[in-house]
Amino acid sequence: MEWSQLTGHEAHEHLMKKSFSSLELTQSFYRWIQKVDSKVAAYLTLTEEEAYQQAQRADERIAKGEGVHELTGIPLALKDILCTQSMRTTCGSKILDHFRPPYDATVIRRLRDSGAVFLGKVNMDEFAMGSSTENSGFGITRNPWDINRIPGGSSGGSAAAVAADECIASLGSDTGGSVRQPAACCGVVGLKPTYGRVSRFGLVAFASSLDQIGPITKDVTDCAILMNTISGHDTNDSTSVNVKVPDYRKALINDVRAMKLGIPKEYFVEGMDRDVERAVWEAINLLEQWGASIKEVSLPHTEYAVATYYIICTAEASSNLARYDGVKYGHRASEYNGLIDMYAKTRAEGFGPEVKRRIMLGTYVLSAGYYDAYYRKAQQVRTRITEDFDRAFEEYDALLTPTSPTPAFMIGEKIKDPLQMYLSDIFTIPVNLAGIPGISIPCGFSSGGLPIGLHIIGKHFDEEKILRVAYTYEQRTDWHLKRPQLD
Repeated sequence: MEWSQLTGHEAHEHLMKKSFSSLELTQSFYRWIQKVDSKVAAYLTLTEEEAYQQAQRADERIAKGEGVHELTGIPLALKDILCTQSMRTTCGSKILDHFRPPYDATVIRRLRDSGAVFLGKVNMDEFAMGSSTENSGFGITRNPWDINRIPGGSSGGSAAAVAADECIASLGSDTGGSVRQPAACCGVVGLKPTYGRVSRFGLVAFASSLDQIGPITKDVTDCAILMNTISGHDTNDSTSVNVKVPDYRKALINDVRAMKLGIPKEYFVEGMDRDVERAVWEAINLLEQWGASIKEVSLPHTEYAVATYYIICTAEASSNLARYDGVKYGHRASEYNGLIDMYAKTRAEGFGPEVKRRIMLGTYVLSAGYYDAYYRKAQQVRTRITEDFDRAFEEYDALLTPTSPTPAFMIGEKIKDPLQMYLSDIFTIPVNLAGIPGISIPCGFSSGGLPIGLHIIGKHFDEEKILRVAYTYEQRTDWHLKRPQLD
């Protein structure tokens, strides 16, 4: 096996046995990136100098046997929406092309403290607005399983890098499915934690009441390891919740007997890809064979989720993106006539079409005379969607759904039809509106050889149960072991 194909926990064991050093491991990743990233285009910025320094420090920690963590010396990729001190952070936007933050995001600081190695920053839809990574200001990332198809979005670079073995694991952000949907498209594991479980300090804001940072990994064990590292209260984030963080490794129990799993009937809709429906039902049937109790459940307000989401997220985006005005940082237009003209030209040049579309939509729904009809109403429906989940979790330990209604679609197929693109997240959006956790794991392939994801949803701060279901399924199947052929 190539070193780049190792999971994080496997690489950790090799590092402890001195089979190779972190520096050697890191060098092997850069060699592989050099070989395949011209096809995948996952990375926006490679940070070799810093990575080698981090790897050497990790090797010193391991040699001394002091302060060694499961992530010490492990090469990771970072979605380019996370602030990294003095390291280029673009959010996939020309408006932040040369921005270097003066501080680290809390999750980045926690990874640094663990001794992880940062290979670089990976591509994304601009300001996390998209489901295909076609909206990046710096080019399209391609799906390693078929380079003519999208890797999902907005964390498409993160998922593609993991699937293509260009890193051991990565961090993404999930506002309406942006960790889970690309994980499904690329055949890897992606977890969106409970809102407030992981600090958002240093995550460049898209929609502040929905955004959450989560891991994208090759297996569920690595997902638990990363969650152990990045979770926990942070006084720098007022939405971070001060509740005890369990050891997620202890949740990895290969057993679903006596667990009650609900199947929301609203998630098996007309028009869903037949291969997706087949693969997900096969996974559900296996979990039932292994002892789980499976029953249908209704989440009656699901049909309103997409409309509700696109009112709330665009409203919050129009507020959050007002700071990009060319005054203090980021791109500034070179020719303008006065302050207002400078604002207008800077934003016209710096923002891409999808970001402009969402800012205009959000400004409209917040404007005088429309606020009550749109934004207030959407918040009321959001409460109803949350109540649906609360009722379901009175009876069920977790819910099972498809992650995405289709496998990865062709590049260019939906870019000119925003509504069709928005429907790519139809099964993931309700989880963000309710603030609950969800995980996508590989559960099969389409007839065209494309990965399909099973989506497991849990109640607030109960990541342990969805990790248990995910781990049981993963340990008894081999979908997660399959890799795309790139060389």
